[in-house]
Parts: sequence; structure tokens; C-alpha cells
Amino acid sequence: MSNPHAFPEPDRTAVYRAIESRRDVRRGYLPEPLPEELLQRLLAAAHSAPSVGLMQPTRFLVIRSPEMRRAVHHLFQQANAEAAATYEGEQHELYTGLKLEGLLEAPQHLCMLSDTGSERGHRLGRHTVPETAVYSTVCSVQNLWLAARAEGVGVGWVSILSQERLREVLHIPAHLTPVAYLCLGYVESFADMPDLERAGWEKRVPLESVVYLDRFTNDKTT
Repeated sequence: MSNPHAFPEPDRTAVYRAIESRRDVRRGYLPEPLPEELLQRLLAAAHSAPSVGLMQPTRFLVIRSPEMRRAVHHLFQQANAEAAATYEGEQHELYTGLKLEGLLEAPQHLCMLSDTGSERGHRLGRHTVPETAVYSTVCSVQNLWLAARAEGVGVGWVSILSQERLREVLHIPAHLTPVAYLCLGYVESFADMPDLERAGWEKRVPLESVVYLDRFTNDKTT
């Protein structure tokens, strides 16, 4: 059936290409900062993401100063050491050999926050699932990530950070929830497969193993 609402085939191909080639970039950042107009395009893409009740809860904190980037890197080192201590044997060796961030290499960072208590949207959709405010910010992260890939910009999500310590360093007020701390910048290249898969940490599961019909039965991935 012909669908008049579908994008032209080259545009559809580009969308799927961005999805399939998106990577969590942890190495190979170039020192050149992103031009302001490019950064604004990426933020605009994130800001246009769907949000529950049209509340638009996402706030963007751009970090460029070397001092602040080093401070956040120090938080990563602390949290990473604590995480490494939870593994033993071969898994500990594998973990300690992973490159899990590019905080000192990336010329700018982006902390994406969610104003979960905002009255914008008049609580539509949050009476039953209040977490949708944070989900909305996660949608913003994905929008930015895909737009960045299309622009040839690398993004790395650094989750190995103490949220309490991050709040202190960045002076994040109590009413905002940190959702994503991202490295952002031009990169030498994009890997053909996820780094964690290449390193043998984990592998993707096939689509058919996570699709169910009508009712959830047994978990096929275990």
C-alpha cells in the first residue's frame, strides 16, 4: 500500500542508518569544540523530543571549562573504583581493561536534567506514571544522540558517576534530576560495533527473543 505520509526512500534510509550506526563513543575525541550553531542544532533536536503532557522537563547544562571537566573526571574515577571492587576474577580483569569514558578528551560535556515537578503540562499523564517526566528527558537524549550521529558528532553517556557528588560539583538544585551526563565532540571514527560487544563484555540478543504476542510468557533471554 502506498503511504503518502512516508518519507522518500533516501530519507528513510538515512534515519535507519543513523539508528544502526549510533555508538556510545568513549575514545578518539578530537580537541576542537563544536561550533555554536552545530551545538544549538543538536540541543534543538533534543528539545523537540516528545514529552508527557508537553511538559518539556529537560534542562541542558553545557560544560566546557577544563577545571569542571577534570572535576567530573575525578568523580568518575571514584565511582569506577567502587564499581570495579564488585567484580572478581576474569570479570574484574575485563572490567578494569574497559575504556568507559572520554571525559578529559571530549572538548565539551552536556548534563541533561529533568524538572520532574514542573507544573508545565498540568500533570497530564503523570497521575498514574509519574516517572514519565524522566522518560521524556530520556527521549531528548535519544533525539540528540541520533542527530549527533547524522552530524558526525560523537556522544558518550557516562553513567559511572555518583549522582550526589555530581550535584555538588555542578550546583544542581534539588528540584532537578540528573538523567544523562554526556561527552560530546568530533571523533576520529565511529566503531563498526559497540565497544562492549567487541571487548566480550556482553552481546546483543536477537529481536525474536524479546518479542511477545498478546501476553508475556516466559523470558526468552534467560
